[in-house]
Amino acid sequence: MPASGSLSDIVMPRLMVKICSKPWTRNFRVTLRVVLVSVLDPPERDAYLANEATKKWTASNQVLVEIACTRSPKQLNLAKEAYHARFKKSLEEDVAYHTTGDFRKLLVPLVSTYRYSGDEVDLRLAKSEAKILHQKIAAKEYSCDDVIRILTTRSKAQINATLNQYKNDFGNDVNKDLKADPKDEFLALLRATVKCLVFPEKYFEKVLRRAINKLGTDEWALTRVVVTRAEVDMKTIKELYEKRSSVPLDKAIAKDTHGDYEKMLLTLIGVVQE
Repeated sequence: MPASGSLSDIVMPRLMVKICSKPWTRNFRVTLRVVLVSVLDPPERDAYLANEATKKWTASNQVLVEIACTRSPKQLNLAKEAYHARFKKSLEEDVAYHTTGDFRKLLVPLVSTYRYSGDEVDLRLAKSEAKILHQKIAAKEYSCDDVIRILTTRSKAQINATLNQYKNDFGNDVNKDLKADPKDEFLALLRATVKCLVFPEKYFEKVLRRAINKLGTDEWALTRVVVTRAEVDMKTIKELYEKRSSVPLDKAIAKDTHGDYEKMLLTLIGVVQE
């Protein structure tokens, strides 16, 4: 992480303000935003994304879940250190301040945890906690302490074992049972949490599909996913996208964007351009 007072630490926030305030073309603004977010080290980038998400938080904003659940424990810790250095406060306190109710109850422990990252699982515990999850979900106690505890403290391997046991014992994927009310934004956040923990590539494929296919491209979602996953799991995301949409991701991006913005995104997803 760069030392306090580094170039990116000083210049980045000022440039991002200018991007939104100058009377530049939309394409130039989004292109410059890709450049600026791309040049940040991953911890600094996550700190910036988390700060944007907290300041502009709405119930449908899932960026904090993305950062908390798709990064490794060490990566999340480095992001929180970068957040502290840049914004002179902790990510946890900002999340607690800007969120309320059940959303705060889930998000604060998600960004606070340091999960075990090993592959060991306890199958007896998985069976026990699968039963707990089923009981609480059936009773619509979605924000009860047990549900929050399991999703925010168990290792990803243990959660995966628990959710496999859930499907084996009760017949449904847990996310199917969490769709009791498709318009409930807290349930949507719970589903995003589960997907980010056990199958992040599928989660990000859906974010891309929605960003590109909606009326008017969601450039920020498109930019965020491409930049943060380019060197992580983009190959798998592209395969899932093509399988789901019957169109290669690079073709979809080329159809929906143009100019330097298009070229930068295509380069980041691995397209070799002449």
